[in-house]
Amino acid sequence: MVKLIECPRDAMQGWKEMIPTETKIEYINSLLKVGFDTIDFGSFVSPKAIPQMKDTADVLGHLNTENSNTKLLAIVANVRGAEDASKFHKIDYLGFPFSISPTFQLRNTNGTITDAVERVEEINKICLATQKELVVYISMGFGNPYGDEYSEKLVYQWVANLVEKGIKIISLADTVGVATADGIENIYSYLSKTFPQIEIGVHLHSTQEHWKIKMEAAYNAGCQRFDGALKGIGGCPMAHDDLVGNMNTENMISFLQQKGELRGLNETALNESLNLANQIFA
Repeated sequence: MVKLIECPRDAMQGWKEMIPTETKIEYINSLLKVGFDTIDFGSFVSPKAIPQMKDTADVLGHLNTENSNTKLLAIVANVRGAEDASKFHKIDYLGFPFSISPTFQLRNTNGTITDAVERVEEINKICLATQKELVVYISMGFGNPYGDEYSEKLVYQWVANLVEKGIKIISLADTVGVATADGIENIYSYLSKTFPQIEIGVHLHSTQEHWKIKMEAAYNAGCQRFDGALKGIGGCPMAHDDLVGNMNTENMISFLQQKGELRGLNETALNESLNLANQIFA
């Protein structure tokens, strides 16, 4: 069964104009009615690093989850963030960005890869103690613009390392949109066959021109977990000055429904969310 993860956090975090807390609440509440598997709604990180996310706890307090089967995911960059996020029973998943690029790991989480390994272990302990699950994102999973070492073999090694540490959900992130169809298919096929016990997804960034090629590559390789954002807005503000957009959720829904997936989405609620997205990201 395909899981579609909607990422308003990824769309909002790099938006230059501050989005009012009330607007975020209205938008995410509308998304909770659509039928997404998970909503990546916010992050518990330093407001100095990501000012747009400083009201995540306030937003969470006003989300109507009682009549929704959709789960909530919050991004954390360190143990303190995980401790803060774990206090909220509404949150089902904590997401941690683990980069195989030393340069990006430092830029994104203010730590080394060695630090990141230690944080993964500590955050996973927090998750286990608070009935949450840890999702580790392999940032720069398909290459990086910094000249750091990169190879498919390096990705495999780090995934194996994370699996050994007890991580059960991993998402391969095309952080700066450099993935090719062959790269996506090669990496995903290898990892899914090597670690069939692990849920492996993709968090792809793409221009409008290349989204379908990337989507087809992941789907044909057997991927059942996809991240996206309505209108294709967003990307990581820590990666590059020019954001590469997220995979456009509308396109992904159309693609997956043509494959016979995603039955039961609330189309009326989806249209309401799209109308709000058009106002917020005008």
